[in-house]
Amino acid sequence: MSNGRTEGTAVDAAPMPDGKAVAVKDAPIGGQAVLEGVMMRGVSTWAVAVRKPPELGPDGEPVGPGEIEVTSEPLVSWAKRHRILRLPIIRGVVALGESLKIGFRALAISANAQLVAEEGEEEPEPIGGFTWGLTIALSMALAIGLFFVVPVGATSLIKDWLGSAFLFWLVEGILRTAIFIGYIVAISRLPDLRRVFEYHGAEHKTISCYEAGDRLVPARAERYSRLHPRCGTSFLLIVMVLAIFVFAPIGLPEWYWLLLSRILGIPLIAGLSYEVIKWAGKNRRKRWVRAVMWPGLMLQNLTTREPDREQLAVAIAALEAVLAVENPEEAAKDADAIEIVA
Repeated sequence: MSNGRTEGTAVDAAPMPDGKAVAVKDAPIGGQAVLEGVMMRGVSTWAVAVRKPPELGPDGEPVGPGEIEVTSEPLVSWAKRHRILRLPIIRGVVALGESLKIGFRALAISANAQLVAEEGEEEPEPIGGFTWGLTIALSMALAIGLFFVVPVGATSLIKDWLGSAFLFWLVEGILRTAIFIGYIVAISRLPDLRRVFEYHGAEHKTISCYEAGDRLVPARAERYSRLHPRCGTSFLLIVMVLAIFVFAPIGLPEWYWLLLSRILGIPLIAGLSYEVIKWAGKNRRKRWVRAVMWPGLMLQNLTTREPDREQLAVAIAALEAVLAVENPEEAAKDADAIEIVA
């Protein structure tokens, strides 16, 4: 018995690159690390569990860990509203948009949970909607600018020197992927993000524990891998690579058409990437699929860290809040509801 496998659990005989177990099948559960917490999403509900700041003793030192606060909200997936939204590629765009909406909402909940009332206040002043709206807008602008506008703009400066459309899209694609990997490496070194990455690992471990049919307790969840085939980090790497091939047929029009094509092409690339990572998750036991997934799993070594049991308890609380509402058997029948793990 190795990697914490117990009788009846469905874990892969070939462990993940970190040597720990992962489930052999997907469940319609996804998630995201937030500030001092984890968001878990199912088919009909999502929940965010956050570890609140600890109480302070007479000496001003923390007295044990803070309480776990759980917030749940119902969910009616956009994909269920019309058949066309469940078509391949389109469903990926819908899933990404829905995930971003829920993710920012979960971040807002976690940020407000960390606020501490000032002297004389009964409750801390929550972060306003305008502030979050501005944060979302700036985040989206930064992502599009850094990963799509900058590469095509920089490559356009040497377009005449390259002399061919083939070299142009190849250099642009390599530059885009290099910027993305460099960005991941840079943020992985920020001390302030370390705990977020630990909660990211807790989210992955908890989902794998559930997918394997194991008991949802920290002692069992910690034995699973902090890497997951459906991770959002892997998804973004696929986006960067697929963009090379999607933009290739466009050739070398004027710079403003190049720029516009990169922005308008994002939904198509996201939809294609969703199909790839969803397929890879279902076929994770095939050796050649593992080889294709390997670069994304290596990047997850940067965006996840080993969590402690208190962090795993938070992730489990979020998942249990979802499972308390949903019927796992009914949820599993909706194959299109499988969410990308963030």
